[in-house]
Amino acid sequence: MFYHDNKLQYRVRVEKPNPAFARMLQQAIGGIEGEIRVCMQYLFQGWNSRGPAKYRDMLLETGTEEIAHIEMLATAVALNLEGAPLSLKEEMAKDKAIGAVMGGMNPQHILSAGLGAMAVDSNGNPFNGSWIVSSGNIAADMYANVMAESTGRVLATRLWEATDDPGMKDMLSFLIARDTMHQNQWLAVLEELGGLGGVHPIPNSFPQAEENQQFNYAFVSTAINGAPPAEGRWSQGTSMDGKGEFKLVPAEPQGGEPQLSPPDPRGHAQVEQMDGKAGIINKIKGAF
Repeated sequence: MFYHDNKLQYRVRVEKPNPAFARMLQQAIGGIEGEIRVCMQYLFQGWNSRGPAKYRDMLLETGTEEIAHIEMLATAVALNLEGAPLSLKEEMAKDKAIGAVMGGMNPQHILSAGLGAMAVDSNGNPFNGSWIVSSGNIAADMYANVMAESTGRVLATRLWEATDDPGMKDMLSFLIARDTMHQNQWLAVLEELGGLGGVHPIPNSFPQAEENQQFNYAFVSTAINGAPPAEGRWSQGTSMDGKGEFKLVPAEPQGGEPQLSPPDPRGHAQVEQMDGKAGIINKIKGAF
């Protein structure tokens, strides 16, 4: 069950409406770094959660909070669109270049949403559900969540820099703060699960004895022509999970040249691709 409170989680105010900024805010709603993504990601992870119930409950709590962030941003988009021109004539009267393409606003805000927000990014592309990560492995999901919150915080800070409206800066400062907490929240789960040594390699349920021991902690350098290999912490010393030793290995072919069978005739490749004899026969037939 979900319940709705008519009040916003945090105040949203716009002192000077800016349709161009409304378009930029769309990225924080429906873009790959946006709130719909993290909302649906956490909810699906929670709905699919198996194991200790506390992780499911935490994910559902946070996913539900993200709905509130979508609501805040949708309100901010609508407020920034108030007073926007409803026709090209209004803009043309002010500027022969049609107000620099209507001041940078997205025409869909007029045509499709009646001066409201949409589930799209700043270019009008619909939200893409394939961005959602819900693998069924809690450690893998937590890393995906850290990445989502990190790119979301990068976007929010860029939006903060892009506006001089005090109300918008205030709202974004709240969203940036929540991104800080959520990054730490997911990292706290990883620490609780055992940190680098306990969590890795993911999945830790697969026996490492079954993996290729020659390459499980080898940095393979593909540098050629005397170029120096990309050496660093990843190429020497104890591995991050403490279960192996990093080493630098020059890339060498381990397998032979691939040999594929001739095309299946039912796939209708060209005769030149067919088996040599069959190709000659087909060419002879074609000559008559």
